[in-house]
Amino acid sequence: MEPGLVGPGPYRATRLWNEIIELFRAGMPLRKHRCRFKSYERCFKASEAVDCLHELLGSNQNFGPEVTRNQTVKLLKKFLKNHVIEDIKGRWGKEDFQDDGHLYRFPPSSPLKPYPKKTSCGKEVIKFPDWNEPKAGTSQEHIPVKSLTMSSEMWYKRHSIAIGEVPACKLVLRRELTQTNIEEIWKSMTLSRLQKVLGLDSLDEVLDTKLVNSKHIVQNAYNVNKQGIVTLEDKSKELPHWILSAMKCLANWPSYSDLKQPTYSGFERDVFKTIVDYFGQMKEPLLTFHFFDVFVSVLGLLQKHSKAVEALQISCLLLPPENRKRLQLLVRMMSRISFNKDLPPLSESVRTRTLMVQAFSRCILCSKDEMDLDELLAAKLVSFLMDNYQEILSVPSALKSSIEEHVVHLQRVQIKYAGADTDATFPPPSFCHKISTDEFEYQRTTGSQEPLAALLEEIATNKEISVKDKKKKLKQFQKSYPEVYRVRFPTPETEAVLFPEKNKQKPPLLMWALKKPFQPFHRTRSFRM
Repeated sequence: MEPGLVGPGPYRATRLWNEIIELFRAGMPLRKHRCRFKSYERCFKASEAVDCLHELLGSNQNFGPEVTRNQTVKLLKKFLKNHVIEDIKGRWGKEDFQDDGHLYRFPPSSPLKPYPKKTSCGKEVIKFPDWNEPKAGTSQEHIPVKSLTMSSEMWYKRHSIAIGEVPACKLVLRRELTQTNIEEIWKSMTLSRLQKVLGLDSLDEVLDTKLVNSKHIVQNAYNVNKQGIVTLEDKSKELPHWILSAMKCLANWPSYSDLKQPTYSGFERDVFKTIVDYFGQMKEPLLTFHFFDVFVSVLGLLQKHSKAVEALQISCLLLPPENRKRLQLLVRMMSRISFNKDLPPLSESVRTRTLMVQAFSRCILCSKDEMDLDELLAAKLVSFLMDNYQEILSVPSALKSSIEEHVVHLQRVQIKYAGADTDATFPPPSFCHKISTDEFEYQRTTGSQEPLAALLEEIATNKEISVKDKKKKLKQFQKSYPEVYRVRFPTPETEAVLFPEKNKQKPPLLMWALKKPFQPFHRTRSFRM
């Protein structure tokens, strides 16, 4: 079984878990071992399992060579806990796995993780403000904004220029957008863009969009300082001052001035341990359990750098502001420590960058589920965050500009056709659902061809139009929409039915001509006077 790149999509973590189990069972060498004067068939040593799985993960495109042996041991502990493997006496669950010579084997069938059944969130339709409502005591007409449903009348008015008429219209103003309206627009367009970047037909299976807080998105986009760090409205959710001081101390080592210079060896390690302990005691990771599947899906885009950066930009915009600020400060500190050559080593056995990833991965991303590769996935995500944190943790400028332009568009003067059943403004993007090819063709046909056919039929059957004007309009319609015209009038004969020729009657003969036969002209002499 050849390992392949598992792209973004629903249940990516589950797919990876099942794939690694299948690859491990297929690639782990099994042979006869002796233990305490007894032979055991088809088993393996713990250290052999670590060697095999470590090599397998390192060569897998979804994880790569940065996977450490320690991470491999942690994964094997999960395998033992979830009965992917068992010891030679059939024990699993509560046993501890160590990188040693203990013997293990595969059960008859290693349990694969079932795909969760999530209820569909449905299509969330964002409601936008109505047209200006009349004030009390006035008789001004109230024109509501309805869903876009094209009728033949509307098509007639929209395409009237093509057939030689300009319908009566008037200018109307939208009422002022409320803050709630703007927040919902931000949510709708942000999630729509995320879905497009991830290349998914729907976000339903990676994210419950109803739990996305639109206020958080707007706060993260606008409440920022000069460095791009989120400013919190609720100061009680700020990091404690002593933790901020400790983080600044290591991030700016040795030039940080708020603390006195260390007076003993190992001071920087004690500061680092204090920071690790603080973030390690959090009950929920900074990226939250709710967004776990979204960020795991983004990992499938890491080979496409620009798309991965944009997807992470948008995903981090969905976080609660306090989580986003802590993530910004933590990842910035981790990156600075990793590249700070003046900072003494924080570990004797592990490189500083690897130590950063190992120490903070779980407080940034982890899963509620024990049957997950969250340590490996988190390590890969955190490494990418550290390398690109300035771009990822900034507000996506293209998205912000497009949303602001859309809001301005909604507040502009709009054209309203008299008697039309809708306005000229189309609704903003909403969440899409996958449809079949046949359904798409049907919607495409019914959404454009049918209204045009109805318009053509209306012109053809309108008895109030003179024959001359009708021919002129039909000719212009044929020029603009030849395919629709050809369906209605496949032959010249079908078109000629609209204009039946009238029977030409001969003029009546004069009565005197009927009484006397025709007499030839006789020349006579002229009389001279």
